[in-house]
Amino acid sequence: MADTELGNKTAVKEFILLGFGKLSELKSFLFLLFLLIYIVTLAGNILIAALVMVNQCLHTPMYFFLGILSCLETCYTSNILPRVLASLLTGDRTISVSGCFVQYYFFGGLAATECYLLSVMSYDRYLAICKPLHYGTVMNGKFCLQLAAGSCIIAFVVVTILICLMSQLTFCGPSKIDHFFCDFTPVVQLSCSDTYLIELVAFCFASIDIFPPFLLTLTSYICIIATVVRIPSTTGKQRAFSTCSSHLIVVTTFYGTLIMVYVVPKTHTLRNLNKVFAVFYTVLTPMLNPLIYSLRNKEVKEALRKSLNRFVAFVRIW
Repeated sequence: MADTELGNKTAVKEFILLGFGKLSELKSFLFLLFLLIYIVTLAGNILIAALVMVNQCLHTPMYFFLGILSCLETCYTSNILPRVLASLLTGDRTISVSGCFVQYYFFGGLAATECYLLSVMSYDRYLAICKPLHYGTVMNGKFCLQLAAGSCIIAFVVVTILICLMSQLTFCGPSKIDHFFCDFTPVVQLSCSDTYLIELVAFCFASIDIFPPFLLTLTSYICIIATVVRIPSTTGKQRAFSTCSSHLIVVTTFYGTLIMVYVVPKTHTLRNLNKVFAVFYTVLTPMLNPLIYSLRNKEVKEALRKSLNRFVAFVRIW
C-alpha cells in the first residue's frame, strides 16, 4: 500500500474509503437501498433526456436545460454510487491515489456545473414568467448553448486548478478517508504537506461556485413569486406556487448542503454531519430532480404518453 520512500516518510499509493463503516451491520440494507436509488436515478434521468431528444414539442430552452441537467445527474451519480455499491458488496474499500483524484475531478466538475446550471434554469423561468415579451429574443438557441457550455467550462477549469494543486501534495499516512467517496477536505486532511494555500484557494473557488449561482437562483424565484402573486386566477396561482415551491426546495437543499460542507467554518458537529449532507447532494438530489422538474410537468407527461403509444404500436407491428 505504501512503499515509496520520501526521506524518512513513505508515500501512500492507496487510500481506504471508510464509507459507512459504523453501520457495517446494515451493509446488506444499505446496498439494496443505494442500488434502488441508483436504478431510479438512472431510469428517471435517462428517460427525461430521451424524451427531450425525441419529442419536437420539448425542443424549447427550458427542456433543453432539463435534458442537460438529466445527463449531468446521470454522470454525477455514476461517478460515485457504483464504487459505493461495489464496496458494500465485496468489502474492498481501497482506491488508488490517482483513482481518487480522478473521482474528485469529475465530482467537483459536475457538482460545480450543476450549481451554475440550476441558476441558468431559474433565470430561464424568470424571463419566461416575468419578462415574457423578451423571452423569445433573449433565450435563443445560440445563447442557450453558450450558457450551458459556459457553466461546464468554468466548473471544470476551477476543478482542474484544484487537482493540479492536489497533485503537488504528499500523502504519507494515515491512508483512511472517513467518507464514502473522494471529497476534497477528507483527502487533503491526510496530506503531510502544508495545505494552507490549497485550502484557501478551494474556499475561494467554493464561494464563487456556490454563492453567486445560489443568490441568482433565489433572486429569480423571489421575482417569479412576486409576479405569480399578481395572477388573478386562483388555479393558475396555486399551480405556479406549487411548481416554484418544489423547485425552491430542491435548489435550497442542494446549495444549502454544499454551503454547509464547503463554505461554513468546520465545527466538530458539522464534521460529523458531512457524510449526511453529502448523501443529500450526491444521492437524493439527482434522484428527486427528474420528479420535481420534469415528471410532474404536463408537457413531459404528454410526451411520455405519446412515446409509449408509439412504442406499443411499433411492438405490435413488429
